[in-house]
Amino acid sequence: MEKLKNNFKSVRFKLFFIMCIIIAVIVLCLVAINSVVLESFYLYSKTKTVRNVYTKINNYYNMNGNDENLQEELRRIAFNNNFDIFIETDENVIVFSTDKDLYTTIDLITNARNNLTDDNVIYTDGNIKISRINDKYNNISYILLSGRLDNGYNLYISIPAVPIEESVQISNQALIIIGIIILLISSFIASYISKKFTAPIVQLNDITDKMARLDFSQKYRLADTDDEINELGKNINTMSDKLEATIKQLRENNSELEKDIEEKSKIDEMRKQFISDVSHELKTPIALIQGYAEGLIENVNSDEESRKFYAEVILDESNKMDTLVKQLLELMKLEYGKREFNNTNFNIVELINEVIRKCNVMITEKQIKIDFDSDKNIMVNADDFYIEQVITNYFTNAIKHTKEVNNDKKIEIKIQQNEEKGKIRVSVFNTGDNIKEEHLDKIWGRFYKEDSSRNRSDGGTGIGLALVKAIMNNYKNDYGVINRENGVEFYFELDSEK
Repeated sequence: MEKLKNNFKSVRFKLFFIMCIIIAVIVLCLVAINSVVLESFYLYSKTKTVRNVYTKINNYYNMNGNDENLQEELRRIAFNNNFDIFIETDENVIVFSTDKDLYTTIDLITNARNNLTDDNVIYTDGNIKISRINDKYNNISYILLSGRLDNGYNLYISIPAVPIEESVQISNQALIIIGIIILLISSFIASYISKKFTAPIVQLNDITDKMARLDFSQKYRLADTDDEINELGKNINTMSDKLEATIKQLRENNSELEKDIEEKSKIDEMRKQFISDVSHELKTPIALIQGYAEGLIENVNSDEESRKFYAEVILDESNKMDTLVKQLLELMKLEYGKREFNNTNFNIVELINEVIRKCNVMITEKQIKIDFDSDKNIMVNADDFYIEQVITNYFTNAIKHTKEVNNDKKIEIKIQQNEEKGKIRVSVFNTGDNIKEEHLDKIWGRFYKEDSSRNRSDGGTGIGLALVKAIMNNYKNDYGVINRENGVEFYFELDSEK
């Protein structure tokens, strides 16, 4: 029903309906004109004819023509025009009649004289009077010319009027039938023309509707014609291309603007976070430096060894502050995507061996056994500088927290290859206490302290695992920690050699 209503509202239906109405009105106008004009025109034509016949007869008598020739000519005129001619003298002596039934003619003339009134007169001029006679007695209708010739004869010419009315009726019926046929044929033609005419308009409507919904995929199919609709289609195509390009540019600009705003927000957040972290973590070393500096100034301890100790504490705390600030800056840049990685293919086994070598003093001091297959050759693709930081953080944390369990005190490093995924998994396990379940996710946060073992005495800054998290997030690789039966295992993944 809704579709039908929409069809009635369409331009195509309106155009079709208007064309059909116009054709129907034209046919009705033809019928009306035929009814009004045809009879009047016929009367006018016959009136002119009988007047010409009157003039001809009158001239013939004036020239004293031969009666036989005149009668022959009058018969021919009467036959060609389908009317009767009757001529008589003033004494009612019949001179000529084309009607074989003389008494009928006389009766017709008599009735005409009796019924003639001013209302019946069609035309009058001098000796001529043309009237429309309706003879109810004989149930006939005719046109009668009554005139007086110059020689004194009375001339009567009668024309039957019934054929005129019948002709009008027949003509009207024919026009109606023809009009219906024309209307049916025209309706098909109008349907085709309206479809042909409105098809590009419908197409343009679909295109503009999609354009309103910012869909510029559809274009107007240009025709070979050079009309206004084709020109409109060209303009809409041009407008569509320009709008698409403009909106695309606006989206790109908007995207860049959003990135700039996001970047600004990140920088602002990074600044706030940095200030918060630094202000929180530097309170202790600044207080220590301040206290020992005041002690030196006030000469609390006068001996050289005490002053040297105070100076060493100040220097140690200053170095810790410097390391902390540098690591915080590096962490901020990693977390907010400000670092570019110089990825290369390198041997991860060699890198781990180098980290173990650097930590050899701590390993020997704590008498820790290292379990690692150092003879392999496993290539990965990453930035070796940042991966060394990850391994160093895992390994130094393992050294700090390694304890003897079941007469076993060791650190075990494993490398597993997953060729299907193209990944290398590096795990660092140390014997010792497990990490409490509620702390497993929290240890990756900056400055988080699980217990008293993570304090300033171990020399750490408290952001090592946060650095690991930031580096791995940049690579979008997996990392984590797992509690084992006799210790803790930290792991991370890298991409295989490219």
